[in-house]
Amino acid sequence: MATDLLRQQLATKWNNSFARLNRGQPGILGLLSFSEAWSLATDFLHPRDISDPTPKKEYDMLSIKASFDSLSKSKMLAMLLENFLEDMRKQLYLITRDVHEIMSQFEETGETLHISRLVFRLVEWYRAWQPIQELGHTILSAYTLSFQTHVFSILPPSFSRGFKSLVEDTFSLPSSSLPPPWATPSQGQSVLARPDLPLWTAFETLGLLDRYESLISSVCYEHIEAHVLETCAGKWDEPMLIQLREWMANKIVPWMVMPYARGARNAEEARSMLQGVGSRFDFHVCKTLSDLRTREIFDIIIDYPDSMSALQDLKECLQRVDQRGQLVQTLRKANKRRLLHPGADTKDILTQYVSIIRCLRIVDPPGVLLFKVADPIRRYLRDRPDTIRCIVASLVGDGESGDSLVDENEPIQPLQQIQVDDYTDANWEPEPIDAGPEFRTNKPGDVISTLVSIYDSKDLFVKELQILLAQRLLAITDGNFERERRNIEILKIRFGEAALQVCEVMLKDMTDSRRIDQHVQSQKSLILHPTIISRHFWPALQASTFTMPGQFKQLQDDYAKEFSTFKPDKKLRWLPHLGTIHLEIELQDRTVPADVPPLEAAFIELFSEKAVWTVDELIARVGAVDRTSSLKALTTWADMGVLKDEDGRYRLLEVAEESGPRASSSRHAIATLMDEVPAVLTVQEQQAEQMKVYWKFIEGMLTNLGTLSLDRIQTMLKFAPGYDRTTEQLGAFMEAARREGLVTVKDGMWKLNR
Repeated sequence: MATDLLRQQLATKWNNSFARLNRGQPGILGLLSFSEAWSLATDFLHPRDISDPTPKKEYDMLSIKASFDSLSKSKMLAMLLENFLEDMRKQLYLITRDVHEIMSQFEETGETLHISRLVFRLVEWYRAWQPIQELGHTILSAYTLSFQTHVFSILPPSFSRGFKSLVEDTFSLPSSSLPPPWATPSQGQSVLARPDLPLWTAFETLGLLDRYESLISSVCYEHIEAHVLETCAGKWDEPMLIQLREWMANKIVPWMVMPYARGARNAEEARSMLQGVGSRFDFHVCKTLSDLRTREIFDIIIDYPDSMSALQDLKECLQRVDQRGQLVQTLRKANKRRLLHPGADTKDILTQYVSIIRCLRIVDPPGVLLFKVADPIRRYLRDRPDTIRCIVASLVGDGESGDSLVDENEPIQPLQQIQVDDYTDANWEPEPIDAGPEFRTNKPGDVISTLVSIYDSKDLFVKELQILLAQRLLAITDGNFERERRNIEILKIRFGEAALQVCEVMLKDMTDSRRIDQHVQSQKSLILHPTIISRHFWPALQASTFTMPGQFKQLQDDYAKEFSTFKPDKKLRWLPHLGTIHLEIELQDRTVPADVPPLEAAFIELFSEKAVWTVDELIARVGAVDRTSSLKALTTWADMGVLKDEDGRYRLLEVAEESGPRASSSRHAIATLMDEVPAVLTVQEQQAEQMKVYWKFIEGMLTNLGTLSLDRIQTMLKFAPGYDRTTEQLGAFMEAARREGLVTVKDGMWKLNR
């Protein structure tokens, strides 16, 4: 029963197939017609060797189309496609042979001409085997997929390198009037709007545009990078981003039309197709320029304000590219390597810091980048002992040899303090998204306020101002104090009048001193012209207890007597080691003029009593003077040929022993010596003197209690009157005492060195 049913089904299918192929014609005429159509179609579609010199067989296209139509009605196109693809697979070795041959030539020579030959050769194979359009889209798509799959499978790895080089060569083609080297004679003779059009068409035909899309993009990226580095490196005096975008519009966009908008029918459609990829390339331009300026940022800051254009470019690039973190890290590393080290002068560090402030405010007005970059610089400057002095010297116009930290065009304004955010302010804005927890948007705006904010209090600056002003006032000999008066008025605006009251007293002392001297001179004409200052309002001066001998002592007494008559409620306390004395030493054969410090004058005065003195005898006569200063004073006269050293005994030379005076060189040495010894103690020297007083307390603690930690010493010293040092300052003092052998330390515990 099952056998009969199977036979019946087979018979039904056979009859249906026969009827479909015979198409209702009598006998087997339809079947014969189908067989003829099949043979003609398969013979027409059979892939042939295009290298075969045998003339190609000519076909009647009407008959071919009729055959395809007959097979379509018989529903045999699918079978025809399968047969065609099988025949093509058998002939693919011909393509493989050409690929290997041309690629071997490329690998030997490295010329991109072979890659272009290979591309056009593959297009020839593709078009030679391509079915006619009448077969429909399905058969054409299947053929294209099979052809491209085979081509991609046989291309060697070196093809990617050659293809990349070929794409690089196309950048110069849109503006070239000469045909490309790979153009065929027909292509070279034809007038094309774009010489590279045949090449891009071949790429699209073979599917290379889709397969190597990322490679084509990378070629454009590298071309952009090379152009940016070539034209923008080290060029900071003019805006470059605008020029780069003009170059993109003139050079890159025309090139982009072929790979990314070749099918556009009009300019508007092309613009729409290029919008996405154009945005990516513009982003890469900004990123490349941002990377370049980030690497150059330290030198750009040094070159400010001439590098203003580069900073504006960087600002615009950072708005497009998120490279802020990289900029901060690069600048911090450059600062650490090139700026924050012991070999850099404090003035140079401050100058660069001020330039960083001004530059980063251009790049990032809210100040987030400046806050992140400046923190290591501020901590380093806080640890430098001369930072305050350099800032103050710039404030009062000292150090004319260097650039001022203050811009003359900036308005003078009071120091700005960090304030609490006012959320009721209508113009209040939240902090930037990349701001840290310690960032404040209302930080000091001007440069001086920023520098002063390095320290927690402005009192340190006021003390340094007083010291520097005292030194400058004491150095004035012509009585012109207008510059210092102007400086004080400016500083009163910045620091407030209360902080500068002492400075006003100092300035008043100088003018009063001249008035008092004029009065004394009117009462009794003296050659002594001292500077009289108020002891309680001036910084501590260098102390010395030696006394001036002979006529100098008499001059001091006469002046003090007249002063007491004029100011009965006040008394003069002489500082004999400060000042300058003009002498004319009359010897037997010559007169030696000299402007010398008081100690030199005191010693030479003693030689009027006797001709030979020892150093110890001279020290005993003038009082407490260290031996080093005494030897320097005697050497000055020896260099001038007034004294002669005879094994520790100095003899006055009434008759010169050498020909040729040495007064000019000695005068220069005296001036240098006087410059080396400032009249006013610095803040560090004052603190050291004060710490010597507290050493007695420390010594008593360590004597009674044995070993103590630094924190314990600090706690106990707070009970001492006037003690206001920090733990760090105490640690520095104890370390200095250890170097002098007074104390020892082990595991953080200090004890006396007995």
